[in-house]
Amino acid sequence: MVQEFLIALGSNLGSEAGGRGETLGAAVAAMAAAGLHLRRLSRFYATPCFPAGAGPDYVNACAAVSGPDSPEALLKILHAIEADFGRERAQRWGSRSLDLDLLALDGAVRPDAETQTRWRMLPPEAQSHETPDRLILPHPRMQDRVFVLVPLADIAADWRHPLTGETVAGMLAALPRQDRAEARPI
Repeated sequence: MVQEFLIALGSNLGSEAGGRGETLGAAVAAMAAAGLHLRRLSRFYATPCFPAGAGPDYVNACAAVSGPDSPEALLKILHAIEADFGRERAQRWGSRSLDLDLLALDGAVRPDAETQTRWRMLPPEAQSHETPDRLILPHPRMQDRVFVLVPLADIAADWRHPLTGETVAGMLAALPRQDRAEARPI
C-alpha cells in the first residue's frame, strides 16, 4: 500500500524563484525532482500573516504526496528543499521564504497518542515559545489554522484526524467564518 503524506506549503517572502506564488510553484517542482510523487495539489491562497503583524501576508497551498518509507525521511527532504530556497530558522513563526510542513501520514499518530494530544492541547500562550523535540503527527496545530485547512480541504476534505475523529471539512467549519473568508484563492 502506498503511503500518502499531506504537506502544507507557504511563503511570505518569496525567493530567488520569484514572488510567493512562484516560490510555491518552484517548491512543487523541487519536491518532484527530489523523488516525491505529487498526487494532488490545492489551489494557491492569499492568507494573512500568522501571527498578525509578524510580516508580509502569505501564499499557502497543500499537497498530497507519496515517496519515502518514513515521515522522518520525508521531513529530511522537505527541510533540504526549504534550505535550497533560502529558509532560515531564526525565529518561531517568523517570516520565511518557504515553509513545508508535514501535516499527516495517512492515519498515523507519532510518536504516540499521549504526546500528540499534549501538543494539540497546548495553550496558545505556550505555543509561541515551546517546540517539540521530535516529529508530532498529525501536526498538532492544523485544526487551528485557516491557512492550512482551507487549501487542505481542496485535496483532502474527508481526511479524518485519527484521535479526534474530525474531518478536515469539519475542522474548517468550526473556525470563525470571518477567518475562513480571509483565505482567498489566487
